[in-house]
Amino acid sequence: MGFGLPSAMGAKAAMPDTDVVCIAGDGSLIMTCQELATCVTEDIPMKTFIMNNGYLGMVRQWQELFWEKRYSSVKMGASPDWVKLAEAFGATGMRITDKAELGDGLKSALETPGPVVVDVVVTAEENCYPMIPAGAAARDMVG
Repeated sequence: MGFGLPSAMGAKAAMPDTDVVCIAGDGSLIMTCQELATCVTEDIPMKTFIMNNGYLGMVRQWQELFWEKRYSSVKMGASPDWVKLAEAFGATGMRITDKAELGDGLKSALETPGPVVVDVVVTAEENCYPMIPAGAAARDMVG
């Protein structure tokens, strides 16, 4: 968690003529969101899409699938308004709340100059697949 944004920044700095997109959960981005200031200051025009479900999503998913929904310490609680936070750093902020808006929202973000943060609101129980259970082989992946 927290790896996506700094990694995407490095990829964009290394390959400035290539579109670079970071797809991260809100739990991941909260750990490194201050790097949006670096993106603006250093003119690193990457695009960040936040899968915003209000949880540490992958940890919640593990607890759902392997620990009978015994959730512990995964609900985010108060989170920033990601659009306002992006704008506060000098980036462009956008929000997508409806699946029908996703295609146009993605296109708009990619066409917008400079760093862009797109807050994509998803359901709280949205899961990411495939995943490999702890101690299992890749052939035993779930999803």
